[in-house]
Amino acid sequence: MIFTQIGEDDKVRVSTLSSQRGQLLDRNGVVLAGQGNIYSAGLVPGKMSEKKQEDIAKVAELLEMPVENINKALQASYVKEDTFVPLKSFPKNNQALKDAILQIKGIKINEVKARVYPLGEKISHLVGYVQNVSAEDLEKNAGKSYSAKSVIGKSGLEKLYEDRLRGTDGCEIYLMDSRGNRKETIAKNDLKNGEDIKLTIDVKLQEKIYNQFKMDNSANVAINPKTGEVLALVSTPAYDSNDFVLGMSNTKWNTLKEDSNKPMYNRYQATWVPGSSFKPVIGAIGLTTGKMNADENYGRSGLSWQKDSSWGSYKVTTLVEYGDNVNLRNALINSDNIYFAKSAIKIGADTLAEQLQKIGFDKELSFEQGMSKSQFADKNKIASEVQLADTGYGQGKVLVNPLHMASIYSAFVNEGNMIQPYLEYKEDALPKYWIENAFTKEAAQIIRDDLVQVVEDAKGTAHSAKIQGVTIAGKTGTAEIKQSKEDTAGTELGWFNVFKVNENKNNQLLLVSMVENVKERGGSHYLLPKVKEIFK
Repeated sequence: MIFTQIGEDDKVRVSTLSSQRGQLLDRNGVVLAGQGNIYSAGLVPGKMSEKKQEDIAKVAELLEMPVENINKALQASYVKEDTFVPLKSFPKNNQALKDAILQIKGIKINEVKARVYPLGEKISHLVGYVQNVSAEDLEKNAGKSYSAKSVIGKSGLEKLYEDRLRGTDGCEIYLMDSRGNRKETIAKNDLKNGEDIKLTIDVKLQEKIYNQFKMDNSANVAINPKTGEVLALVSTPAYDSNDFVLGMSNTKWNTLKEDSNKPMYNRYQATWVPGSSFKPVIGAIGLTTGKMNADENYGRSGLSWQKDSSWGSYKVTTLVEYGDNVNLRNALINSDNIYFAKSAIKIGADTLAEQLQKIGFDKELSFEQGMSKSQFADKNKIASEVQLADTGYGQGKVLVNPLHMASIYSAFVNEGNMIQPYLEYKEDALPKYWIENAFTKEAAQIIRDDLVQVVEDAKGTAHSAKIQGVTIAGKTGTAEIKQSKEDTAGTELGWFNVFKVNENKNNQLLLVSMVENVKERGGSHYLLPKVKEIFK
């Protein structure tokens, strides 16, 4: 272009105005992801000791990076004796590393701005992380104002909300006179900072749940069942989002990838065998369809039962006998497999399949972060009477996503309506239902009252979770994971689904917790003291 206004001694200058990425905030404004300060460690060649290679080896060990990478950085064409050569960044709270590395001559530490995740592992699966753009990212996002210096969301909400969180850098072309004064702006694009996004998450509850389950392979979902606000989403073990921003060594990355506990795996997005935590669902379906009567006495069956000889050697087993009054309430209190196997047969395969599809099985749950679809059978077809019986107590082919399970249990709070969970905070939002009339109002009330007794009754499987002064309702579940019916070496999943019984919509909590490998650790009872501590 020809600038007619340019003077003989004027210069054309271009300045870039850096935008800021938006923050992710919890419901109370606590930062989950945002701009912060970190340390950048590097070497100044002219200030290093005479034993350079020995010092480089020490630096490499402390910063967990290859010696050859450090040598390559020091040999770059721009490097002079007084040049600061950045090597690696690390969090400001790592005082031990800072102290150790400053013992090496020639080391310098600068404070720089970067994307930080104050909660680290406690919320990494939800928030995700950003990284520098790759050539592939630039190609995919051509025309979106990304540059080689940009960062981009790679997982979690950082990726999901990328277009809203990212800012757009500004640019100004202007004239400067011979004395260095700005003379005239020729062209300008204003910068646009990214949007701050507030979530329904409660940091205190998120941390509380994480601290209880951090040593387990677990999935945890907490919601307000009256409003649908998701208060916590926790998958353990976890990784630290900060590691991806700061730069991760190959050793650390390989350790993460090869860890048999799968810290990169998001368990609350997956589906799991629900075991006995599914029994209230069967009860609610039976009552809603009129196929079951809560007061009907099925009679004593002992500790094992089969419908007839057509089942061959297969029998449904249960753990305790509890007398002759085998009705719905007592079956839930004592977690009676046989009662619910009989109930599933009473309901019938076609009716059960129809009702499970009605309450969201094999359907996408509309939620910001994608969840796996729950299933009850291959191709929604219960293939045999034995499978139907097993489905009655949450085995067979049943797989449930924890957030879907939370929505189902919310129907016991909402007169039979399943709440629609959501994650982005809305002031004074009205609740929305995902599935209205999932169960009848009467069925939901009966199940809710019976689940209170699962905790309150001294014989109840969740009685040890009883809290003085707080009424909670819940159901335990221990699901067997076996290769075949004869398999004795399989593992077990433990569940505890529990909610406060409280009419105040602002004082609600429904928690679905699942822990892997609870065999030999008390089954679902392993979860009870942990969940009790959270509700206390």
